[in-house]
Amino acid sequence: MPKEKSVGCATPTGGLVGEPQANQPQQSNQPAAPEAPKMMQIGKKAPDFNAPCYYQGKFASVQLSEYLGKWVVLCFYPGDFTFVCATEVSALAAKYQDFQDLGVEVLSMSVDSPFVHKMWQEHELCKIVDGGVPFPMLSDGSGQVGAAFGVYDAEGGVDVRGRFLIDPDGVVQAMEVITPSVGRNVAETLRQIKAFQLVRESGDTKVTPSGWKPGKTVLTPGEDLVGNVWKEWKLEDAFN
Repeated sequence: MPKEKSVGCATPTGGLVGEPQANQPQQSNQPAAPEAPKMMQIGKKAPDFNAPCYYQGKFASVQLSEYLGKWVVLCFYPGDFTFVCATEVSALAAKYQDFQDLGVEVLSMSVDSPFVHKMWQEHELCKIVDGGVPFPMLSDGSGQVGAAFGVYDAEGGVDVRGRFLIDPDGVVQAMEVITPSVGRNVAETLRQIKAFQLVRESGDTKVTPSGWKPGKTVLTPGEDLVGNVWKEWKLEDAFN
């Protein structure tokens, strides 16, 4: 959970837990080659990290592992005060209560500092969505966190659009990574969370077909279903 912290003049940067930070000298007689961060894999534990953030009017810090036991939506985006990002972050904020009703925590992250997040919140986001952004806005100033999740564009110096659904065990269940010019669909994120929660609650005995929504047909994998999906599911269900 976010922990309040004092912020001085130094620019705060995010970092992976257990990884050396860029501004910390290495105590070694020989220059060591930098280690590449361990890349995130779908179906595996999300890389843990600690990052500074702006949250509820204060500067704080967040450690991902402190959210174990909860569902988490982690959304990377290229930058504050940019066009598509303003719409995406505002849309997440507008549906924040829907995420909370599902027991889901929302975290947004870009390479911008918490100071810039504060300015963006006060000068633009609060004018788009009532109350502004209610969830922690994290800073990945070093790009280390984005690199671990495979979304850091080193040439551009930004995190691209990446959305990760992390289950209560800290396992990445879904990801979406797209280029900056197209925004993501918050309704689809909510739909996927509901689907993953149903599968988890069933003990992995159920699966959700294409386009599934609550109340629609679910499938029970097994020998009897092989070659017989057509008996259980209709194509129109994918679009209604």
